[in-house]
Amino acid sequence: MIKDTKDLKIAIAHEWLTTLGGSERVVAALLDLYPGAPVYTTFLSSRNLPPEMLSWDVRTSFVQKLPFLRRISQKYVPLFPLAFESFDFSSYDLVISSSSACAKGILTGPATTHICYCHSPLRYAWEPWLDTRFQGANKVLKAGNDVLLHYLRLWDRLAADRVDYFIANSRNVAAKIGKYYRRDAAVINPPVDVEAFPAVKETEDYFLVVSRLVPYKRVELAVEAFNRLGLPLKIAGDGPGRERLQAAAGPGIEFLGYVSEAELPGLIGRARALVFPGEEDFGMVPVEAMAAGRPVIGFGRGGLLETVVDGETGLFFREPAAASLVKAVQRFEGMSFDAARISKHAARFSRERFQREIAEFVTAKLAEKK
Repeated sequence: MIKDTKDLKIAIAHEWLTTLGGSERVVAALLDLYPGAPVYTTFLSSRNLPPEMLSWDVRTSFVQKLPFLRRISQKYVPLFPLAFESFDFSSYDLVISSSSACAKGILTGPATTHICYCHSPLRYAWEPWLDTRFQGANKVLKAGNDVLLHYLRLWDRLAADRVDYFIANSRNVAAKIGKYYRRDAAVINPPVDVEAFPAVKETEDYFLVVSRLVPYKRVELAVEAFNRLGLPLKIAGDGPGRERLQAAAGPGIEFLGYVSEAELPGLIGRARALVFPGEEDFGMVPVEAMAAGRPVIGFGRGGLLETVVDGETGLFFREPAAASLVKAVQRFEGMSFDAARISKHAARFSRERFQREIAEFVTAKLAEKK
């Protein structure tokens, strides 16, 4: 607990709790700073949550009681703004929202300081071209989706005005906050448990993708590129796109499905390189790979530009096309990388650094309100 907040009532708001992903690691690091703070969220699904998350003081919204939640939770997204507005934060001195969608829209009074740690503005509302689910859909469904996104954009823009201070997870996200919300944001990169990814002396002959198998991750670029290259590729992760991707994959591509937290460091550490074909707002997986001394071959856009040094800790391909990735892998084959140098570079994104910077930011902003 940091000295300046020990007597304050603090709460955390987070979108939903269904898995231990990057944004949930942010919440875990915040709870280490502010132990005992309750976590307000739309809903919780305990199936894939580790024991430490199940010990949190989680307070769910009315969404938790809706029917068939596990199967159709995405259908309830239009209700999430109402869910966050239904929480009562009147007794808290400080609320930190961990937001990639609607958590920033909580209602707080003038005596409560609301700091939003923004992973991304509401992605599909502000960047609808990333959502390929409605490509080829009939006109009625497309029109209905457009109306929904229009509503969400209006609500999201108004919700941003409720935030006292924004923190962005990258300069990339800070620029989006400036563009969509017309707000300034400090930049504090998210916590990466770099110590959990030690360098491995002996690598094996495979490249690796670690990703949820959803459209905007662009895993199909890696599948197409490695089909052409004829090089071995392992894909760790699962999602609704798995069947389609497997049908397109050649014999050198292996789908591993879900990989546990215990298995992942070794899998990354033994790879020749991590392949990162999507555009991310920050991207924790490339930092984890670099912590293990492994170079990253990634799409040169978004948050990756802030973590990977082209030619030193990895390589960029510049076009979102398989041919561009093929050329990058071919260039990689003729290069060598210093694993110790890569690992040292990744150390700057540590969990301890995140907690220190958050604590300093919170203390400074609370002092401004005195």
